Amino acid sequence: MLPKAKYRKDYKQPDFTISDIFLEFFLEAKQTKVIAKTLVHKLNPEATTLRLDGHSFQFVSIKLNDVAFTQYQQDNESLTLELTELNMDKFELEIVTLLSPANNTSLQGLYQSGEALCTQCEAEGFRQITYMLDRPDVLARYTTRIIADKNRYPFLLSNGNRIRQGELDNGYHWVEWQDPFPKPSYLFALVAGDFDVLRDTFITKSGREVALELYVDKGNLNRADWAMASLKKSMKWDEERFDLEYDLDIYMIVAVDFFNMGAMENKGLNIFNSKFVLANPQTATDNDYLDIERVIAHEYFHNWTGNRVTCRDWFQLSLKEGLTVFRDQEFSSDTGSRTVNRINNVKLLRTVQFAEDASPMAHAIRPEKVIEMNNFYTVTVYEKGAEVIRMIHSLLGEEKFQAGMKLYIAENDGTAATCEDFVSAMERASGIDLTQFRRWYSQSGTPELTITDEYDTNTLTYRLKVAQITPPTQDQMDKVNLHIPLRVALYDVDGAKQELQLNGERFASDVLNVTQYEQTFEFSPIYKRPVPALLCEFSAPVKLDFPYNNEQLITLMKFAENGFVRWDSVQMLLANELRQNLQYHQQQQELQLSSAFLAALQNLLENYQQDIELTTLILTLPKETEFAELFKTIDPVGIRVVRNFMQKTIANHLKDHFLRLYNHTRTENYQLDRESIALRSFNNMCLSYLAFTDLGNILVAKHYNHANNMTDTLAALSLAAQAQLACRDGLLADFEQKWQDDGLVMDKWFAIQATRPDENVLGLVNQLMEHPSFNFNNPNRLRALVGSFCGQNLPAFHMIDGSGYRFLVDILIRLNSSNPQIAARLIEPLIRFARYDSQRQTLMKRGLERLRDVENLSRDLFEKIEKALQ
Repeated sequence: MLPKAKYRKDYKQPDFTISDIFLEFFLEAKQTKVIAKTLVHKLNPEATTLRLDGHSFQFVSIKLNDVAFTQYQQDNESLTLELTELNMDKFELEIVTLLSPANNTSLQGLYQSGEALCTQCEAEGFRQITYMLDRPDVLARYTTRIIADKNRYPFLLSNGNRIRQGELDNGYHWVEWQDPFPKPSYLFALVAGDFDVLRDTFITKSGREVALELYVDKGNLNRADWAMASLKKSMKWDEERFDLEYDLDIYMIVAVDFFNMGAMENKGLNIFNSKFVLANPQTATDNDYLDIERVIAHEYFHNWTGNRVTCRDWFQLSLKEGLTVFRDQEFSSDTGSRTVNRINNVKLLRTVQFAEDASPMAHAIRPEKVIEMNNFYTVTVYEKGAEVIRMIHSLLGEEKFQAGMKLYIAENDGTAATCEDFVSAMERASGIDLTQFRRWYSQSGTPELTITDEYDTNTLTYRLKVAQITPPTQDQMDKVNLHIPLRVALYDVDGAKQELQLNGERFASDVLNVTQYEQTFEFSPIYKRPVPALLCEFSAPVKLDFPYNNEQLITLMKFAENGFVRWDSVQMLLANELRQNLQYHQQQQELQLSSAFLAALQNLLENYQQDIELTTLILTLPKETEFAELFKTIDPVGIRVVRNFMQKTIANHLKDHFLRLYNHTRTENYQLDRESIALRSFNNMCLSYLAFTDLGNILVAKHYNHANNMTDTLAALSLAAQAQLACRDGLLADFEQKWQDDGLVMDKWFAIQATRPDENVLGLVNQLMEHPSFNFNNPNRLRALVGSFCGQNLPAFHMIDGSGYRFLVDILIRLNSSNPQIAARLIEPLIRFARYDSQRQTLMKRGLERLRDVENLSRDLFEKIEKALQ
């Protein structure tokens, strides 16, 4: 039977709810016994059946009010109780189940990671532990008793506060936890194992002392300090910016090696992929450090936006995720460079989210239908969801936005809310009408703004004509006009910013409200034809079409006050050069870069000290995947040829400048502060061009051998591979020998190998799947090797013989039965066949058809394959 879709419009309140649950775990890796006692309340007086979700365990027994109960039916997904003769509004259920954590490769429910046992219950993993009303609008108070072998599992952790513990016979012990705050089952967590522990405390603004505990695998304590510092920084920021204080006596983080996601915000006990906890200068790059800080903050911020206020149903996922991503972005911007963070967020949107909008999996940030909920933990729900929150912030301003936040939390604390609840609170707190703006929640696809301008010398009037359209998407053919905040600035040719007077009156804001299909905005008096800076700060997640010429873009690059605009003007220059040269390549003509463009880059380089972080980002050549998003039909081979040409041409034209600045900015001592990170980043950017000159081999080898931190080591290693330097194989072998016992560090090595520009790279990837450091059941290893090859090595994955597609399909068939959630993540490059030529499309479709015919195809894969082939 084919899986059925669920629709948002069909939401109904539950007939029953659960107010309290007592869980008792008798833990063993091979067989764990779970006794679940739930206090059930009837909400619908007419209800006569209670359907509980559950699968992938052995059902032992059920009691109702302490009496064996037999009036039930079972299927592969549920247990349905017949309660026709039960005449009471409240009753207790006791359900006993047996689990096998050691054999649970799905990494959902209760499973084994290394020697530890842990859980992952979002979105629907709790139903793999026991039968339960496993839906986010059923909120219960949890008490959890864990019983286990003390020698093997000295630490027994769960949600809330530790209330009791004791010793048992035969070397066993028990710990009992109680969470005073009602929560849905997806926020339940349990961890048992032997760890090193980093302990600290945090004093809240009201003077309460909170115990902080960070659990890592034995031997990794020297890699935990940054995560703890990041947690304390996050707690302080949330108090200062959002006036939100932590509410339990203890906050715990556990790092595990086997984890499908990045991290999980379970109340009081966050379970993290070790990738986002462990760091020291020898093992982690500067970007790793910043990612750890961001993810630690994100999960902590969920305590209020996700836990204390959760979502009514999974269609509302962006309510917690979009809002919390916005909050973690603001945290990173307040504590680091706002411009750098904004640019990095926009790069992710344009490369990954816009591609998702153009794919068969296009969906609104609040989808209308779902087959497998895990498939909707997407960049659309998270990153575009955050952009929708950011637009509300732009329209309201900080003061009114914070008033809206306070109202939203006050009204919904302890409940399961909806996106409408959030927007309504913002509207009422600010007095601003967001009726049209709400369409962002229900409309999929990337809007396109087409803007033209004209200047009237007689009336000194400058006009911007703005048209909006959202192209049809597979899930939604008909589109409506959105409320799009368009932030603008005007500059004269000498770079002076013009005062904005809209329709004859001084324009207090710099945001134009685009609400119609076509609108004209008039600015006067403007004494010379200006150069417009459009979509400043990327004020809306849209594509912009404006007929800039190169002179205008160079003016913005030099003079725009807004760092994002300066960066974006160079992105447009680079895009123009790439498009032109791709055309030359396809017509077998000589490739060339314009002298004005090269002169502009030289000017930037010579003035790098004005803003070293921004200059680094501007001069970093976009990846092949970023360039690919410029085209409706992607030419993977042509893009690589032209990008390589651009890199070598820029490198050789500015070689002396790059070499001088590379030598000037080398630092001996490793420090982890913003200035040092900026210098390292700039220095490695210079090397990224020098690697493609005649000095490349000597400089890269020296850079690697003298490096005293992973940032510089990895920069050199990656460049040796990408530039195919003579030193490459020696450096790769040296790195492997040093780090072969450290999976997280080896992930970096696997990713470099998978993205090599070699002709035989697929053969190498196949060999590396037998490498002693590779583990097929570890999602981090799969993402590093298979994910990098399929998602980042465009020409190799899209080989015209289809070998890359066959490789991925073979992997997905294996994963279908072991870890379908990871399979559904890795399939993405294959379902986007419409972006390629007809020959590649045919081969990709064949691969999908082969997958579709797999016996017992998981819902995760079924949904994506069906949408792609429709």
